[in-house]
Amino acid sequence: MFDESSIVIGIDVGGPKKGFHAVALNAGRYWEKFATPDAASMAEWCQQIEARAVGVDAPCRWSLTGRARPAERALAAEGIHSFATPGRAAAESRDFYRWMINGAELFRLLEAHYPLFDGGNATSGPVCFETFPQAVACALAGRVVSAKRKSAVRRELLRKTGIDTAPLTNIDTVDAALCAIAAHSLLAGSYKTYGDATEGLIVVPA
Repeated sequence: MFDESSIVIGIDVGGPKKGFHAVALNAGRYWEKFATPDAASMAEWCQQIEARAVGVDAPCRWSLTGRARPAERALAAEGIHSFATPGRAAAESRDFYRWMINGAELFRLLEAHYPLFDGGNATSGPVCFETFPQAVACALAGRVVSAKRKSAVRRELLRKTGIDTAPLTNIDTVDAALCAIAAHSLLAGSYKTYGDATEGLIVVPA
């Protein structure tokens, strides 16, 4: 059963230099943030603060076809555009995809303690899942919002949901907070999914 006071985490994923930025919510309100270049340290922090759900802005599974995954195609059909996830081998051959490889490593570590969401009941956690800040922002706004003014738009949406944005000092923490809102929504049972469990579900608030 969903506990309103559950701690949830959202994580923004970058390449080797930028690393990972996380924001934790407690009872749906800002609680703490953490940044590290190391996936193992991030996964350990999630356990240390006893998070029940962890939303990650990175692909949880590689494409099986080399083309955009079902989740990415479904988002595009609604006017929400994202990077297409390649197969693992293709990702390893290009520096651009280093952030996706970092995300895959984080999911590998998280899944030892946070089973990957497969579309079933996740209201009690622990659970990890893939989400996408632009899609979360559009869900909160009830329409497709501009990605060009993303910092201002996303901060305003966070404020409207009651999130204190003062500690969110860069776009990475803003995006992590949006991922955390998706985690809170998942535990509350108020969410929407794109895609399938085989190539990865993307979860956003309903």
